[in-house]
Amino acid sequence: MTKMPTYFISHGGGPWPWLPDMRKMLATLEVSLANMDKEIGVKPKAVLMVSGHWEENDFAVMSSPAPGMVYDYGGFPAFTYSIKYAAPGAPAVAKRVEELLKGAGLPTHMDAARGFDHGVFAPMQVMYPDADVPTLQVAINHNYDPAAHFALGRALAPLRDEGVLIVGSGLSYHNLRLFGPAGREPSAQFDAWLDKAVNADPKTRVQELLKWEQAPAARICHPREDHLVPLFAAVGAAENEKATRVYHDTNVFGGVTASSYRFG
Repeated sequence: MTKMPTYFISHGGGPWPWLPDMRKMLATLEVSLANMDKEIGVKPKAVLMVSGHWEENDFAVMSSPAPGMVYDYGGFPAFTYSIKYAAPGAPAVAKRVEELLKGAGLPTHMDAARGFDHGVFAPMQVMYPDADVPTLQVAINHNYDPAAHFALGRALAPLRDEGVLIVGSGLSYHNLRLFGPAGREPSAQFDAWLDKAVNADPKTRVQELLKWEQAPAARICHPREDHLVPLFAAVGAAENEKATRVYHDTNVFGGVTASSYRFG
């Protein structure tokens, strides 16, 4: 079986694949997400998403065989609150995830009620528009502890040899109050640091990323780091492998720089 890479993706905003104007603005992102299937070369047994939009007290695991939808956004057209991404869940993979997390001493529980949030269903609509790949999520821990999220990635790493694609879904810049021209300079500064950090020697990369708060404009770009910690899980699951930037745009949301990466 092919060893899967891992990804950290900047997932765009709200239900963007269903909105023509947003799709136009995020055209470069759409191309990068649509390319993932080609880059991987085989259809995954399942996609495991670590989304910045699901926070728990532990690393909860979605276990529903048929997850519903979580419309966790506001101010969009009425129809976007009834769109469906009808991928099946992956209960057997969820059980394996629970086993791996418990084996690593990480707190977890199975959640049969949780549905797909837009950090999952928006990019998946582009990656696998036929919704034919079983999909599940693991929650981020609301303590946002970088070391704990690297540990999450390390615990999940064996799944890469089992046909499971691990995707950290967040945004390399996430300050909802500072989009547009005001976000141009801070996002560019942080993105330049991020690119250097993820491309550092894998032996020192985790140490670089652990110090993310010292990066230029770090707290301007991430007042809360919910959209950054999925990166740590993606890196932890591919700790010794090189990074490739697969998406880079310097003019999203009216002037913001954003990036996505593949590891392995």
